[in-house]
Amino acid sequence: MSKRDFYEVLGVERGASEAELKKAYRRLAMKHHPDRNPGDKASEEKFKEANEAYEVLSDANKRAAFDQYGHAGVDPSMGGGAGGAGFGGANFSDIFGDVFSDFFGGARGGSRGGAQRGSDLRYTLELNLEEAVRGTTVTIRVPTLVNCKICEGSGAKKGTSPVTCTTCGGIGQVRMQQGFFSVQQACPRCHGSGKMIADPCGACHGHGRVEEHKTLSVKVPPGVDTGDRIRLSGEGEAGAMGGPAGDLYVVVNVREHAIFQRDGKHLYCEVPISFADAALGGELEVPTLDGRVKLKIPEGTQTGKLFRLRGKGVAPVRGGGAGDLMCRVAVETPVHLDKRQRELLEEFRKSLLGDTSHSPKASGWFEGVKRFFGDV
Repeated sequence: MSKRDFYEVLGVERGASEAELKKAYRRLAMKHHPDRNPGDKASEEKFKEANEAYEVLSDANKRAAFDQYGHAGVDPSMGGGAGGAGFGGANFSDIFGDVFSDFFGGARGGSRGGAQRGSDLRYTLELNLEEAVRGTTVTIRVPTLVNCKICEGSGAKKGTSPVTCTTCGGIGQVRMQQGFFSVQQACPRCHGSGKMIADPCGACHGHGRVEEHKTLSVKVPPGVDTGDRIRLSGEGEAGAMGGPAGDLYVVVNVREHAIFQRDGKHLYCEVPISFADAALGGELEVPTLDGRVKLKIPEGTQTGKLFRLRGKGVAPVRGGGAGDLMCRVAVETPVHLDKRQRELLEEFRKSLLGDTSHSPKASGWFEGVKRFFGDV
């Protein structure tokens, strides 16, 4: 009986890539595997046919010979020199490993269990801006699992010890048979330790660990910001069966400040000034994290103007010079005017009528409006 074209067997085009060949082969191998189709001769033949097709097409030399001469180029019985197809292909073992993994749900057995590292813990630490910038030391209280003091972490009642697991005989693994494959996996009873608790501790009920609140002192370095983490090695949950403890990660969250906003190493603040100070200029006292400083305001200052105070920001926790403090001016419109104040402002407004030199932005804006509506 004549053989089918190998590309037809796998259901791919002649120019298919290696990845496409591999995907097609895996699909067929999983579908027609003898263990999934016991006694089905048709599936067995299709499985062998797929093996042969993939072995040839996954080998560059064999594929070139097949593309040029067909089956005659790869079948010794027909004069070809590529050799017969079987389980000895260069790439077949890799593919077979993939199918093996999928067929058994990815389980290839595990190493013997025993001591297990404890889980890492996370604690969110709230700080104000001053604490984050200058650094501080705080005391925190963390709920965690610690080794039971009664049984010293063994899980067995005081005076007794864990005994050999009756399921795995102390090996920690059990063998699972799937057709002609045999794999090992961790013992479901002792979870790979090889030991089981016959007489559990009354305090921890055989778990070897109990929940407690741990009080710790945390040193916060200067310059930390929201999202920074401080790692306390070995302060996480106690490990099971004598394993090492996990770590505690203290995650910083800096609360909003009433005056300053932080952006990396720079600080920003809004400084309200009066209409008169903005027009005539003057000197203002502004806050910094180190105290008050004088800020000179030139005459004609507009709202939104940004003044930079160098070195008055934050020194980053990872090193480098301190950032700057940016003071953004906000000109305030006076409110609750008395009669005399209103009269003075009316006189001032009249003095400006027709003179646009005092308001260059307004003048340019109104000219733009006129052009927009075609008034000029």
